[in-house]
Amino acid sequence: MDPVPSSPASAATAVRTKSGHYSFWRLLREGLRGQRGWRPAWVKASPKPRYRVVIVGGGGHGLSTAYYLASHFGITDVAVVERGPIGLGNVGRNTTIVRSNYFQPANIRFYEYSLKLWEGLERELNFNAMVSQRGTLNLFHTEAQRDLFTRRANQMRLLGVDAEAVTREGVKSLVPLIDLDNGRYPVLGGFLQPRGGTVRHDAVAWGYARGASERGVDIIEHCEVTGIRHDGGRVAGVETSRGFLGADIVCLAVAGHSSRLAGMAGLRLPIETHVLQAWVTESLKPVLDVVLTYGAGHFYVSQSDKGGLVFGGAIDGYNTYGQRGTLPMAEEVAAAAVTLLPGLARVKVLRQWGGIMDMSMDGSPIISKTPVEGLILNGGWCYGGFKAIPAGGMTTAYLVAHGSPHPLATHLDLGRFAAGRPIDERGIGPFPYAH
Repeated sequence: MDPVPSSPASAATAVRTKSGHYSFWRLLREGLRGQRGWRPAWVKASPKPRYRVVIVGGGGHGLSTAYYLASHFGITDVAVVERGPIGLGNVGRNTTIVRSNYFQPANIRFYEYSLKLWEGLERELNFNAMVSQRGTLNLFHTEAQRDLFTRRANQMRLLGVDAEAVTREGVKSLVPLIDLDNGRYPVLGGFLQPRGGTVRHDAVAWGYARGASERGVDIIEHCEVTGIRHDGGRVAGVETSRGFLGADIVCLAVAGHSSRLAGMAGLRLPIETHVLQAWVTESLKPVLDVVLTYGAGHFYVSQSDKGGLVFGGAIDGYNTYGQRGTLPMAEEVAAAAVTLLPGLARVKVLRQWGGIMDMSMDGSPIISKTPVEGLILNGGWCYGGFKAIPAGGMTTAYLVAHGSPHPLATHLDLGRFAAGRPIDERGIGPFPYAH
């Protein structure tokens, strides 16, 4: 694809101090020099009166969109505005899992594209994102679930994506601590995607921020959007706590705040906002080499590089903008953990956090133009936001640059809800809390 030329203003912005190339030899040299040669990873920019593109939200999708706009499409007259510091939103409040083991063909292709971008991300960004392709293992407990996972694995293999059936003995080999014959939900087998795994969430935000900033993008922290100015059906810019920023295009990438920001432009979106919790334990010696998920409930666990076990569960099921969890969900996740891995019963939980996220009416995301000309939405990610960061950013940047959807994201348009063509992975229907 041909890059879209940037404006003269963006070319001037691109002349800035860079943090330099990261390498083993530089790390060694700086250690010998007393660490005096490091520079900030990204510029703490001040807002200009006008930009070609303003991206609201300095999380994974906002920063990756800015990076790909600059690096792949030549558009550098871009501002990313974030109401707090970079990395403290949902991009730093998740369980860090990446995978492409979906069922709908269009979703498989999209998330597989994202997984391939993850595989080359560290080299592209020159930043250690700690990509660990340790495999994701989904357990099943009934014959019906065996059929469901077999269908999913076959669909993935038909599209050239890795998927393997795992026997009970294979599950025990991969997860020695597991209780296959537990009294609640005995394990009959599993479904493994070997290329799935985890990525360090903070490093993703920092790497994309550094890459975007070095290419001329303004990253403006502590800048809360208080309104979206539009005139005659076209967006004109955003009102912020640091003044008005004019823009030809405004892109919303604000996770659980999508409805609130879209409401500033007079739009009502087909999504709800829910809290999703996570927990991390004290550090242990290596006990879990894969990402493990539980077919009898919404539960997943992996072990971090620091040794802590990172647990996740389902949403609480009610609408909220609070980033705090509830004891009933903590009890449910702990029960699932001890059912599968009884040896962890005495392990201490160190901390808990919650992230607010969009739950769309069909459980699939939205990357689309909106009825307000020049206003673009990247949202509705439900449980899939983190794993989709590279593909979400690339396809949103493509939409901004070309004015038409990326071939892998045509099914994620906003109009599908009115047209009755949902992308319903689980076959649940129009009930966000159930997805």
